[in-house]
Amino acid sequence: MTLSFCSFSSGSSGNCYLVKSENTAILVDAGISGKKIYEGLEATGTPREQLAALLITHEHSDHTKSIQMIMKREKTIKTYANSATWSKISHEICNTQKEIFETGETFPIGEIMVRSFRVSHDAAEPVGFTFSSQGKQISIVTDTGCMNEEIISEIKDADILVLEANHDVDMLKIGRYPWFLKKRVLGEEGHLSNAVAGETILKLMSESRKERLVLLAHLSRENNFPEMAYQTVKNILEEADYYIGKHLKLNIVTRDDLSLIYEI
Repeated sequence: MTLSFCSFSSGSSGNCYLVKSENTAILVDAGISGKKIYEGLEATGTPREQLAALLITHEHSDHTKSIQMIMKREKTIKTYANSATWSKISHEICNTQKEIFETGETFPIGEIMVRSFRVSHDAAEPVGFTFSSQGKQISIVTDTGCMNEEIISEIKDADILVLEANHDVDMLKIGRYPWFLKKRVLGEEGHLSNAVAGETILKLMSESRKERLVLLAHLSRENNFPEMAYQTVKNILEEADYYIGKHLKLNIVTRDDLSLIYEI
């Protein structure tokens, strides 16, 4: 059985990912237009009847914009979030379509086991997710201002890791963001920099040299660009004698474009 990942959009203007097995499709966040979500489902060959759930990482609008529209159109699917996140979501959702999980809990959705884990962001109770099926694993960790041992332990066995590389610190510092916003992004409840993403991958490689694909995600439009994110991570890895193509695969998830479909 294959497990696959596709990004419909990734960044501060909107986030939506698709994780699916042969018979189960799961959306992670719905921060883009419904039109774009359905275009993504069609482009990935995902029939609506295969769609089983929508998972919400946290309540910010770039992750929740189209919840209500999706729920009204797809009467048979459930939307999953923890209690703290639900308390901050203003959209009117039918109670029969709401599911509440405890952060850290593992639960099944169709053929896929889902585990949530806590991340560090300025939201009520933000989470990342790990998806597993028949020994294969996809982990998504974005919108976190720092990494810690708990997160590392959750993602270290991922065959596909979607990892935030939001900004270049120097670009952010000299850029046009107001100081309060720079401080927020740089803080422990903000977003991961390219350098921290590279250091995170380096730590994962030192703990387990399994073959993996890392997708750098949630890149800032103002304070980053794909070539810089990629090269920064590449430099950090090569300084420790880890090489892309030999020890791991590395790619970029762009902000507004449908990504490739990555399968394991």
